[in-house]
Amino acid sequence: MAGTRSGTIFNAILPYAAWVTALFAVAGSLFFSEVMELPPCILCWYQRIAIYPLVLVIGVGIAMRDGRWRFYALPLEIAGLALAVYHNLLYYGILPESIAPCREGVSCTTVQIEWLGFITIPLLALASFLAVTIFTLLYRPVSSEKL
Repeated sequence: MAGTRSGTIFNAILPYAAWVTALFAVAGSLFFSEVMELPPCILCWYQRIAIYPLVLVIGVGIAMRDGRWRFYALPLEIAGLALAVYHNLLYYGILPESIAPCREGVSCTTVQIEWLGFITIPLLALASFLAVTIFTLLYRPVSSEKL
């Protein structure tokens, strides 16, 4: 019985964990560009296009007790995750910079921050999209939620 209760509690916090993660990702991206005045590259812009609506989609799903938010959020999460993986492969030199879409403005491989010697903006984006996607995939709506 205790295992079922802890599983229920874990499941109940998953939408909130996804929402808070997306919210922090949005706040972080705005902090980097507006406060630290670090210009985003083109891949960063595309990732923003994927993460920003998630705050609303997941938030409305939570507020309306609608478990269908998963189906609306998952395409944005997967697209953002794919972009973040691609960006990290470029950033860390696994893929050649010649195939980067960043032709004007800031390069997709420009080092803007590097906390603790390895935490970069592309890595933060990857971690955010990975976490939100995992939270969404693990979540199972309860019977009282609309499906």
